[in-house]
Amino acid sequence: VGHCHPDIVKAAHEQNQLLNTNSRYLHDNLVDYAERLSKTLPEKLCIFYFLNSGSEANDLALRLARQYTKHEDVIVLDHAYHGHLTSLIDISPYKFRNLEGQKEWVHVAPVPDTYRGLYREDHEDPVTAYADEVKNIIEHAQKRGRKIAAFFVESLPSVGGQIIPPAGYFQKVAEHVHEAGGVFIADEIQVGFGRVGKHFWAFQLQGEDFIPDIVTMGKPIGNGHPLACVATTKEIAEAFAATGVEYFNTFGGNPVSCAIGLAVLDVIEKEHLQAHATEVGNFLMKTLKEQQIKHPIIGDVRGCGLFIGVDLIKDQAE
Repeated sequence: VGHCHPDIVKAAHEQNQLLNTNSRYLHDNLVDYAERLSKTLPEKLCIFYFLNSGSEANDLALRLARQYTKHEDVIVLDHAYHGHLTSLIDISPYKFRNLEGQKEWVHVAPVPDTYRGLYREDHEDPVTAYADEVKNIIEHAQKRGRKIAAFFVESLPSVGGQIIPPAGYFQKVAEHVHEAGGVFIADEIQVGFGRVGKHFWAFQLQGEDFIPDIVTMGKPIGNGHPLACVATTKEIAEAFAATGVEYFNTFGGNPVSCAIGLAVLDVIEKEHLQAHATEVGNFLMKTLKEQQIKHPIIGDVRGCGLFIGVDLIKDQAE
């Protein structure tokens, strides 16, 4: 919503003047914000945990998945990055390949990239081909006695190259993962909150019939203020609560953070920022494609809204 947006600054200032406590003290802002956020998501995703950062959100998502499924293993996409906590470095090939390597409970699937991936635009059914790679990983893991807790994916892989997965890929993957007793986690930390323009959440690009089991949010949620969220289903939340070990976060969901979160949603709506992302994104894509015709170094221009990638290459044929 822009640097130092006056509405955000005002909301923070006004709430700071009244009360800021840890979230063991009940406050209307938390409930108001959860209700407001729930209106942007499918009905099934109705339980919210508020935190301070995307890394905290992804770490909690892992805990939720493992508690609910009673399984340990996680499938991630190649080149993925999900945060800087130890648990998340472990599921980020982008990081762990340069550090301690791949843990035995982590399985890496190929990025569903139809430009330079395993299965490209000329493939008769890249969606099924990429989803089958995940199915094969699951079968191979199960033969070794491993059990899948989650498929953990950015709705649009960003660090992996601004990839737009072909529509239908998530549905097919979710089918395989659910069959294995796992859950589907959509990381919306970089790509949520209207960035893709035509939808509020990037996972919605896959189609209305697709709903993740867990969604994580960060970055744009607070416009620079440390705020994050995990949204999930009642079933998963109840399994998590059944341990008797309550989830508590000192500053996650405090009154000031929630006031800011509400103000961000207000601005997105009031200033029609989703439509703006579509309009500016379309203009940028069109202009970049005009450059692509002139310059052989530009191999691919892809994107949606203000999530755009330009692939620079050495050789068109190769």
